[in-house]
Amino acid sequence: MVEESKQTIENLREEVRDIGDEAERATRETENSLELRARDRARKLISKIDSTLKRLEDGDYGYCVDTGEEIGLDRLEARLTAERTIDAQERWEHLQKQQGD
Repeated sequence: MVEESKQTIENLREEVRDIGDEAERATRETENSLELRARDRARKLISKIDSTLKRLEDGDYGYCVDTGEEIGLDRLEARLTAERTIDAQERWEHLQKQQGD
């Protein structure tokens, strides 16, 4: 994944040097932006999967990382990588939003 990211960055640099008119540049920038976002999503998903596998190995899977409560089968079936109960997730997201503001 890291090697693919390095290759993407190098490709972007080469394309910037080779770009002709503004319309072509805008199209390539949009394509590059989409590719970078897709790679970022893939990287984040891999990280979540790794974290989930670690929790499985440690015997912590299915329990909220914040409260220790059982997450609940319905939530885990809907989101296998869930680390928090719905209430704890909402609190965490609220805190993240406050810190981002």
